[in-house]
Amino acid sequence: MSLDAYLLTRHWRDTPQGVELSLWACSAQGPVNLLIRNQQSVCFVERSQELMLPPGTVRKPLELTLLHGEAVDGLYFRQQRDLQQLRQSSAFLCESDVKPVDRYLMERFIRAPIRIDGQLQRVGNHWRVQQPRLQPGDFQPELRTLAIDIETRGHSRQLYSIAAAIMPREGDAATRPSDVVFMIGSGEDEQRGHYRLIYQATEKALLNAFFDWTLEIDPDALTGWAIVNFDLNFIVNKCQSLGMPCRLGRGGETATVLQPGQPGSPRIARVPGRAVFDGIDLLKAGFWNFESFSLDNVSHELLGTGKLISSEQDKVAEINRLFRDDKPQLADYNIRDCTLVNEIFEKADLLAFAVQRANLTGLALDRLGGSVAAFDNLYLPRLHRAGFVAPDVDNHSDGPGSPGGYVMDSIPGLYKNVLVLDFKSLYPSIIRTFFIDPLGLAVPGDNPLPGFVEATFSREQHILPGLIEELWAARDKAKSEKNAPLSQAIKIIMNSFYGVLGTTGCRFYSQQLASSITRRGHEIITRSRDWIEQQGYPVIYGDTDSVFVHIGDEADEKRSADIGNRLMRQLNTWWQDELRQSMNIESHLEVEYETHYARFFMPTVRGMPTGSKKRYAGLIAPDSRLVVKGLEAARTDWTPLARNFQRELFQRVFHEEPFEEYVREMAERLQAGQLDEQLVYRKRIRRALDDYQRNVPPHIQAARKLEHSGRTISYLITRNGPEPVELLQSTPDYQHYLDKQMAPAADGILQFLGTSFAAITDAQLQMF
Repeated sequence: MSLDAYLLTRHWRDTPQGVELSLWACSAQGPVNLLIRNQQSVCFVERSQELMLPPGTVRKPLELTLLHGEAVDGLYFRQQRDLQQLRQSSAFLCESDVKPVDRYLMERFIRAPIRIDGQLQRVGNHWRVQQPRLQPGDFQPELRTLAIDIETRGHSRQLYSIAAAIMPREGDAATRPSDVVFMIGSGEDEQRGHYRLIYQATEKALLNAFFDWTLEIDPDALTGWAIVNFDLNFIVNKCQSLGMPCRLGRGGETATVLQPGQPGSPRIARVPGRAVFDGIDLLKAGFWNFESFSLDNVSHELLGTGKLISSEQDKVAEINRLFRDDKPQLADYNIRDCTLVNEIFEKADLLAFAVQRANLTGLALDRLGGSVAAFDNLYLPRLHRAGFVAPDVDNHSDGPGSPGGYVMDSIPGLYKNVLVLDFKSLYPSIIRTFFIDPLGLAVPGDNPLPGFVEATFSREQHILPGLIEELWAARDKAKSEKNAPLSQAIKIIMNSFYGVLGTTGCRFYSQQLASSITRRGHEIITRSRDWIEQQGYPVIYGDTDSVFVHIGDEADEKRSADIGNRLMRQLNTWWQDELRQSMNIESHLEVEYETHYARFFMPTVRGMPTGSKKRYAGLIAPDSRLVVKGLEAARTDWTPLARNFQRELFQRVFHEEPFEEYVREMAERLQAGQLDEQLVYRKRIRRALDDYQRNVPPHIQAARKLEHSGRTISYLITRNGPEPVELLQSTPDYQHYLDKQMAPAADGILQFLGTSFAAITDAQLQMF
């Protein structure tokens, strides 16, 4: 029979009979485990290379070649470990780094939705299909997710409680079980609002009760905040110390957390049958930005509410107190973190984003990052069907890097009526227009298209431009249907292709490929600037894919829009004509009139007359929305004092309101101690405190005064040096904040008004 389903997890293992693939999927009929046995691990090798192969390995000539034309043979291993042992030798292998389960799916063009043909067997609360026939499908899931959060005794290994909250889904309110908190203790179980508090005598009993409850609820995914690095990692380690299995997987399978193989690598959760989503990682993957990614801060910014123990409190001490004196209150705090996670996931539409990303890339549903792997999934099967194979990731020559995005020298000043013309998805449109492609670079053919660094590209034989075209059309459709998660996922994938080709972690890395994208971008921006200035409008700045055009102080909103739309249409037409005539290609470059800044500020480099880059502020017409890029008001390494002060100063200057009295008033209030709550610096601690020996920065000086500093430190500069907020004993050094926070935040714009922070405040401050 046939069944439509959606892949959740994928794993492989060696067996005496061959490689076994285990796929878990969700379907309208419930969870499904697909077992595919007797598979072979596959890679390729140049036909001219002689190898000592492990027993049982088959070498077979294929009608495939490497990109440089060398014929290859296929190598077929009974077990993956045989392939891995050969990789460790000096053999020049091709695509030996592709995992068996990934190759199985990608070669069938299976991403996440699947159509299953085979015999369904009922095993417990799931279905099993052995040796199924799989093909791409179109099933879209309604994932059942469970947010989990644990509480522990500070940084010790003692477990206090585990909370779990089911993500509400439309239509299941009547059948949705109660959320739960399992707590170490001997009190009476009780129903507390939407959740049930259940006491267990020991950590082992608590974990088993949590596992049993989770298996009964049977979610498709687990969610949380730092769930892999903290919650699951703690639970797995606790199970190991207690000598018990971590029974979170489906089908009786145990969960584990793979520890990083090298510094900087992430931990990876392996929970068979259940995806694992970390809210922090998903938000970052979707390019959400927050001052801090702490749960309390994100929930305040997105939801307008926060945790029950605020970040200003001594969290560890308060949790220990509640466990000792008021366990129900600790349970309220614990479950609150779970419900906040659910509400953030719903507000930011994170599940839809994750699903759409998996639909596009074929990566595991909960795998974030992985741009290189996503590129492989999309590119390699098409490359094979074109008759070619690719090298291993580490079997290319690393040449010099390519230049980054073009940033034009700016003309600093305070302006009226600046228009921004933006090239829509510039790098993808360059790839599509100029046929930039690994295959096209290798086989340029007759009449190739010139690139940079002596590269030439085939006009006929290429893969990547077609992929871009498919994604571009899909994004246009998603935007027309107001499908924001899909549109965002497509944009991120398309824009990642340049980064992939420009990194040595990609098997197709080439300076010729990357430079043919970036240097073409430089050319497009500079030639667009020249064309616009020929129309009589100065370009005061350009940044990777945008140009900033000053159209004069007298234009009103309607005239500005007319000019912006006219420049957009004419520049698009010019590029179409220019590329058709000079290269005989169709232009897919698309300029959009994006923004009208009624007032605009471009600063100088601090202490120099030259214009700055990637730093500006403007007031967008017609709604007078303030935008700040790269300046103090937009940087979290500056204090709230500097950020708030600068934003209000911009508002007053841009609206042509008096500002001198405001500057003096803020300086007075600072000196009078009325702004102390805005003087806090927040810095990340990226290394062990003992690693800082010479020139110890202020945030490390403050952190050393705390017994436990964590990953971030909040501190003030006082008359006795840096002090952490938790142990503040001295008066703030107000002169420091005047000189190092308020003055720099103000002087950038005040210099264009013929004054300075010191000129405005010095006379007034002499009284203090």
